Amino acid sequence: MARTRSAVLPSPRRPDPPAREGREGCEGRHGDRTRLWYENVLGWPTVPGVPPRLVVGVRFDVLDVPAEAGHAALERLGGAARGFPVALQGSRMRLLVAAGGADELPGLLEWLEWGGLGLDLRALGEGCRMDAPAPWTAGTAAEAGLPRGRPDAGRPGEEGLRGRDRSQGAAVWLRPPEPGREAETSLPTLSAMGTRNPRGDADGPADLVRLVNTLATQIHRVRLRRSAAGAAVHGVDQPLAFS
Repeated sequence: MARTRSAVLPSPRRPDPPAREGREGCEGRHGDRTRLWYENVLGWPTVPGVPPRLVVGVRFDVLDVPAEAGHAALERLGGAARGFPVALQGSRMRLLVAAGGADELPGLLEWLEWGGLGLDLRALGEGCRMDAPAPWTAGTAAEAGLPRGRPDAGRPGEEGLRGRDRSQGAAVWLRPPEPGREAETSLPTLSAMGTRNPRGDADGPADLVRLVNTLATQIHRVRLRRSAAGAAVHGVDQPLAFS
């Protein structure tokens, strides 16, 4: 009886390692273009990485708040909140304020009688970093209901990591800094207190005191609503009290 030979099958092919390296290289080049845009067009210092990071405390400070409260505060302020850059990353909103504003926050909260409440309001100042939004992601301003900037001005490239949206944790501009304009002149500052009317028609930067007070109010309201919703789920009566 003739013996049959078993067929020898080739081993399964493994993914090609260079493909991954190529993708990482693309991310690195994208980050380099982003850094060059911020440094050359806006004059903002950056730190290399994927994504690159903006150095806080040199040209601006940052107020970091829950996005829900941030949107409510901007809507409440209306015209008084126009002009300064605002970014979003995940569930957090980052509002750029004048350099030194982070140091003023604790005293402001005490003066406004918000101190000691443990509000989810963080200040990023000297020595801090924030992820640099890609300059061409400013188109998300429309869906956020905020005034659009000029995302096409000085844009470093059409391609990039477009698949990395805010649902994946990438930072995006809701209201971007505008090339050709000194962004620092629009940043909320303590010295601007009382310089704008309620509609925000006056020239100059926004009022940091009013911004902080409105943010604190909306953060507190969001916390109370969530607390009341949780109590309702468990059948506990809890009255609401808004400041």
